Amino acid sequence: LDVVALVSGGKDSFYSILHCLANGHRVVALANLHPPLREDEADLNSFMYQTVGHQVVPLYAKATGLPLFRQPILGTAVDSGISYRDPDGQHREEDETESLIPLLRAVLKAHPEVNALCTGAILSTYQRTRVESVALRLGLVPLAYLWQYPELPLSSSSIYPSSRPTKPVGSDKDDGQLLCDMAAAGLEARIVKVASAGLDEGFLWENVASETTVSRIRNALRRFGSAGSRGAVLGEGGEFETLVVDGPSVLFKGRIIVRDEDRRIVREGGGSAWLNIRKAEVETKADQEAVRQIPGLDVRIPGLFDPIFEAVLNSLLDEKLRDDGVAPPQSSPSLLRLELTASSSNSQDWYFVGNLGGVENQTAQVVDEIRQRLHQYSLPATAITNSVIVLRRMADFPTVNRLYGALFREPNPPARVTISCGDLLLPREADISVVLTVQPRMKRGDRRGLHVQSRSYWAPANIGPYSQAVAYPLFTSDESRSRGDGANSASPLAVSIAGQIPLVPASMSLPPVQLDGNSTLPLQVTLALQHLWRVGTEMQVQWWSSVVAYFPRSHSLADARSTALLASRAWKVAHESSFSSSIDTAEAVDPWDRKYNPAYMTYGDAGDGTMSRPALPDREVLKDFDADADVDTEGCEGMQRPLPFVFSAEVEELPRSAGVEWHAHLGFANIGTGSIRLCS
Repeated sequence: LDVVALVSGGKDSFYSILHCLANGHRVVALANLHPPLREDEADLNSFMYQTVGHQVVPLYAKATGLPLFRQPILGTAVDSGISYRDPDGQHREEDETESLIPLLRAVLKAHPEVNALCTGAILSTYQRTRVESVALRLGLVPLAYLWQYPELPLSSSSIYPSSRPTKPVGSDKDDGQLLCDMAAAGLEARIVKVASAGLDEGFLWENVASETTVSRIRNALRRFGSAGSRGAVLGEGGEFETLVVDGPSVLFKGRIIVRDEDRRIVREGGGSAWLNIRKAEVETKADQEAVRQIPGLDVRIPGLFDPIFEAVLNSLLDEKLRDDGVAPPQSSPSLLRLELTASSSNSQDWYFVGNLGGVENQTAQVVDEIRQRLHQYSLPATAITNSVIVLRRMADFPTVNRLYGALFREPNPPARVTISCGDLLLPREADISVVLTVQPRMKRGDRRGLHVQSRSYWAPANIGPYSQAVAYPLFTSDESRSRGDGANSASPLAVSIAGQIPLVPASMSLPPVQLDGNSTLPLQVTLALQHLWRVGTEMQVQWWSSVVAYFPRSHSLADARSTALLASRAWKVAHESSFSSSIDTAEAVDPWDRKYNPAYMTYGDAGDGTMSRPALPDREVLKDFDADADVDTEGCEGMQRPLPFVFSAEVEELPRSAGVEWHAHLGFANIGTGSIRLCS
């Protein structure tokens, strides 16, 4: 891809550029939004853009040798919601996000080859969704290689892990590791603003990625109870801002020099302070220094698999499937019926089948019927939380996608699963059927979506009219009151999750069907299941109702049984590895240390008023669950811990001709202890 990089001067935008280069892309230009000239002596405090140190930004053109395009920030945060809705009319000109449009159009006019936009978003959905909105409207591929970076595995493993993991999940996750990775890559970023009670002006102009500074930041935030806040050590909550002054010579041909006498501290209320930089210059690197640094682009690309799913893949590779495809009875997991402590009338399923003309006419007919049904019940399209689309031919998918997408204009469209069934399921005259899950009693603000459209290392981007997940109340307000939920208690949530196929997130490509003469189906099964887990974890899912693994048509019954066994074993090992890892992690820190020892205080709650992420699976939500019973997790035989149902089904074809698609029927979040009963 030919990339324009959106830069603020901060560490994240430049480290994201290094990841673009490491992934084989070509960075063509830099783009920057700056405060209006009249505000040179003030920190604008934009919701969207870093503005401190903007006086230095023009020097990046000389320092990197890349053309730099700049545009003033116009307007304010008119749409202050977490997810961004494409504006229309007057609001289009008033929202500061829209300042990106003329900036990027200027880049495209000068460099028409540009087809991608990179940004340094790490945990900010607010920032990411706005950049995605603008990029996609201009036909650019959004790149956010740092998205969820602190949650990704430290190892930079190959496509196949070499051994089973020895550390529990979560033990290698450390927000500060990103700063260490920046230092290893040769990026030098200085702190130019502090805005946290834990960080005083003594931190200004410190190298944020140095080991000493990282330790100081941790200790300072810990004293004020903020060290456990997600991303605080990285400044994700506005604790501090940075200015990059140097980097590896593959990007930086010169370093930016700011002398002591050219920096002035500006103190604001509430403990906030920032540096006003009056003068800076670029010092060209000596030729021999540049040559010495060129081969040293040391950018750590996270491993493809989390430790849990390394264990899953190793288990699938170690397990020799029987030639006859018959599973020994004793190796079958204990699969039990699930009952919630109450039923809900909050959800409806609507069915639509095309029957007139070709697939385009049928899809238009179905879309029109959906609109009519919504109008009949006075419901917005946001009442739809999930859809299952069954096609006769997967080749029709682009046509269907275009027409179906016209239904959804608000952020976070429904989660979606798409399969093709050939001539097996649909009526003879039908080329498409759509099943919608609708929440007619859902109130405004009850719905929460996750729609990541940028390429990253985290999970596949969802480019198109479907979200990775949508969460909504499992019970209506009346039902919650009848269950005895207190006014301040969190309502249990149902989570619909899109079907997951085994795309490699950073490239959005499928693994090869064969590698070194061996089938990659075990890898595909594992990778797609990891995508499901990562999305579920981000949505705080604690338990699955059930899941189905779709496979394309097999050549024989034996092959079909083998793939079914593969899915069943992956499902079992994922649950058992997750469970044992959560126990290991919990037992690794003594409760006294967690509460009183400063070295362990960051292991507790998030520290920002939100709950820390629950385990997936969280077996404490099961009624009468005994954590000490049936502790054997090594052998397949004798394992009696309950699992959610897992099914396998053969279809004609999957999206992108994938080898597998995982479809979780429902996830449950905000579930109280003992709220789910499993019945034999």
